[in-house]
Amino acid sequence: MFVRFLEVIGASVLELLYFVGDVMLLFIEAVKQIPVKIRFRHVVNQMSHLGVDSLPIVSLTLTFTGMVMTLQIANEFIKMGASSTVGGIVAIAIGRELGPVLVGVVSAGRVGSAMTAEISTMKVTEQIDALRVMGTNPTGYLVVPRMLACMVMVPLLTVYGDIIGVVGGWLVAKYYAGISTYEFVHSISDYVVLKDMFGGLVKAVVFGAVIATLGCYYGMKAPEGAEGVGKATTRSVVSAIIVIFMVNVLLSGFIF
Repeated sequence: MFVRFLEVIGASVLELLYFVGDVMLLFIEAVKQIPVKIRFRHVVNQMSHLGVDSLPIVSLTLTFTGMVMTLQIANEFIKMGASSTVGGIVAIAIGRELGPVLVGVVSAGRVGSAMTAEISTMKVTEQIDALRVMGTNPTGYLVVPRMLACMVMVPLLTVYGDIIGVVGGWLVAKYYAGISTYEFVHSISDYVVLKDMFGGLVKAVVFGAVIATLGCYYGMKAPEGAEGVGKATTRSVVSAIIVIFMVNVLLSGFIF
């Protein structure tokens, strides 16, 4: 019984290590393909699809996040006589953590799933094999444009989300808690430093690479058939969100 338990644990660990190694090999191959031939038209198309089309969901997510955060802390800080710190705390929380993490999670759900579904459908219909037959590297053709687009657009979406989140917090602070605009903005200028925003952008770049790499990996490894496309898409989203949370802990400890 105990030996069987150890066998199961060992098999799980080996499977995890194989998965991590396989993903890292794909990422390294994609990085090597970047200088070979960057297809700027494909990158721009992906940036439009991944970034511009994600603006509505990012706007809603970060606006309500900033509003609810201010709603939770404003009255308590006013009771303690610390209303002059509300704006700074909201901006720091959104810039360091909530902005990049929520944009990453939203992008994993919307962008990562779309990548996996598209590439897994190409695999099932043997279009990836056709690329190889024509002498085109599938990693350079499919993975590189999506990875570059994600690594550019997720940070840009994070900057946009940070601004929208702070604006949402300001609306609640001014019209619900009675904190003046000057006090809210002055608090941000007093407490927020460049490192807070820069650290969040570093996280966003890493999250973009994670989303694209996992989305493409699961698409290229999708099982055969329509059911395989669904399974690959689900695994891609779940894995990307889990890895984002794990990497966020490491980056937060390293940067801040």
